[in-house]
Amino acid sequence: MHHGPEQQWRDGLAQGRFLLQRDPETGLCRFPPRVTRDGTIDWVEAAGTGTVYSVTVVRQRPPEADYNVVLVDLDEGPRVMSRVDGVAPDAVTIGMRVRMTIGAIDGSPAALFLPESHAG
Repeated sequence: MHHGPEQQWRDGLAQGRFLLQRDPETGLCRFPPRVTRDGTIDWVEAAGTGTVYSVTVVRQRPPEADYNVVLVDLDEGPRVMSRVDGVAPDAVTIGMRVRMTIGAIDGSPAALFLPESHAG
C-alpha cells in the first residue's frame, strides 16, 4: 500500500527522523509535505536546527499549563509551526536558536523544539 507524503513524514517522525521534501530540480526543501506533479519525492533528513520567527503564548485555565506556539525558520529554509519545550512558555524569544526533538502531542509523534542551549 502506497502512503501519501503526509503519512511518509509521520512515519519518519515515529522513527525519530525529521524529513523534508527536496525539489529535485531546484534543490530547495519544502514543508509541509505534499504530492508533487510528477509523483517523485526526494526526501532528506533535516538538521533539525532553526530560528524562532514568531511566538504566541496560549494561556490556559489552571490546572492546565500555558504553552507556546512558534513558527521556526529551519536552517534548510522552510518555516514550520511547532512548540518550544524546556523553558517557560514566555521565555521563548524571536531570534532564539532552537533544535528539533521528537516528542508527542496528544499521543502522536510530533516535531518539537528545545532552545539550542538546552538541547543534548
